[in-house]
Amino acid sequence: MVKTVRLEPIAQETVVETNGNLLSVLISKDLDVLRECGGRGMCATCHVYVRQGMEALTPINRREQRTLEIITSCQPNSRLACQARVLSNGVVVELPPGMYVNSIQDIEALIGRRAEQNLLHPVTGEVLVEEGKLITRSMLKQIEKTTSFNVRDFFSNSSDA
Repeated sequence: MVKTVRLEPIAQETVVETNGNLLSVLISKDLDVLRECGGRGMCATCHVYVRQGMEALTPINRREQRTLEIITSCQPNSRLACQARVLSNGVVVELPPGMYVNSIQDIEALIGRRAEQNLLHPVTGEVLVEEGKLITRSMLKQIEKTTSFNVRDFFSNSSDA
């Protein structure tokens, strides 16, 4: 049996099989979801806000809770789309503004341009470059000094929940 999920702010509805995860909903709409951890609930790249229907989703598990605790933009209605499974109708999901990057090279490729949207860290969701800011080499060096992009090591050092 299928359930309907609404995506905001793009105002689109889509269907998902009962017990299907929200990540499949995002992918079905061709949304560019980085999936840095491979859908294991260990990064911020599929972080969403559930505006309605939290009770229509599976409960948050330990791994998801641990990951949500490190996401800087986490709110009480935050979920990881890869972990949240749809049990019934009435789910409205809002996509956080911004684009996740998975390496410093992703930002380096944008030097000399203004960020068209917030550029976000793939594990913490921290805003690395604000929308509209000019991306410069000095900004890149500061990010390199203060931010770990060793995402793969983070995942390999994290134990399963």
